[in-house]
Amino acid sequence: MSTAQLPTPTPAPIARYRFRRPRIASAWRQPLAVIGIVLAATWIVVAILAPVLAPDDPLGQNAAPLTPPGSDHLFGTDELGRDVLSRVLFGARLSIPLALLLVGLALFVGATLGAIAGYFGGLIDSIVMRGADLVFAFPAIILAMVVTAVLGPSIRNAVLALVVVSWPAYARVVRGLVLSIGQTEYVTATRLLGASARRALVRDVLPNVAGPVLVLATLDLGNAVLLLSGLSFLGLGAQPPQPEWGAGVAEGIQYFQFWWIGTFPGLAIFTVVLAFNFLGDSLRDILDPQSSWRAGGEGE
Repeated sequence: MSTAQLPTPTPAPIARYRFRRPRIASAWRQPLAVIGIVLAATWIVVAILAPVLAPDDPLGQNAAPLTPPGSDHLFGTDELGRDVLSRVLFGARLSIPLALLLVGLALFVGATLGAIAGYFGGLIDSIVMRGADLVFAFPAIILAMVVTAVLGPSIRNAVLALVVVSWPAYARVVRGLVLSIGQTEYVTATRLLGASARRALVRDVLPNVAGPVLVLATLDLGNAVLLLSGLSFLGLGAQPPQPEWGAGVAEGIQYFQFWWIGTFPGLAIFTVVLAFNFLGDSLRDILDPQSSWRAGGEGE
C-alpha cells in the first residue's frame, strides 16, 4: 500500500531588515566637516614630520636676509636669513601640541571642580563658582598677560597662565550639566541602592556630560592656539630664536614692507583655528539630539 507523498513544507519567508546608515556618517560628510578634518589632519602630519618636510634648519642663517618668496625659498627668508617655511613648519610642533596640552589641563581642572561643585553643592559649590566668577571678571588675554608677567616670560608660563584663565568655562558647563543630571530618577535610584556619591558621580553622571564638554574642548583648541600666539606676539610666550607663529607675526610687524615674514605664520594660525572651529561645529551637530534628528529626517 503506497502512502501519499506529503508536500514539502515551504520555508517561511525570512524577514529582511533594512539597516539604516548611521547618521553620524552623514554629518561628517558635510563640507565644513570635511574641510576641518583635512586641515587638522594636515597640520598634525606637518607637526609630526616637520624635520623631514622642512627644507632648511629653522634656526640656521644660511641665506641672504629678506629674500622674497621664490624657487629657492618658497616662503622667503626673514631679517636674519632664516627660511620662513622651515620656521612655519617647526612652529606647528610648538603651537599644536601646546594647545592640546593647554585644553587638556583646563578640561581636567575645570571638569573636576565643576563636577564636585554641582554634585555636592553647598559651601563647595559657592567657593568654586566664586573663584570662576573672579576669573571671568577679567578679559582672558589681559589676565593671562598679568599671570605670565608675574611668572616670567616663557612658553611654559604662558601655558600655565592660559590654564588659569580657561578652566572656569569647563567648570561652569560641567556644573550646570551635573545639576540637571543629578536630579534624574536613575541617579536617585543608584544612590538609594547604596552606591556611594563618588561611584554615582563617576559611573552615572560624568558619562552623560562628556558630549557637550568634548564639543567645548574642540572649539577651545582654536582659541588656545590664538591665545598662545597672542602671548608670543607680545613677547610673553616663546622667546627668540624659538620658531613660533605669534612671534613670526610680531617679526612681520617690525618689517612690514617685507610682507612674507608675517603673512605665512598668520595664515598658519588662521587655518588651524578654522579647522578646529569646523570640527567643533560638526561635533555639536552630531552630539546634539535635535541636530541629529534633523539631519536624519532630511536624509530619509
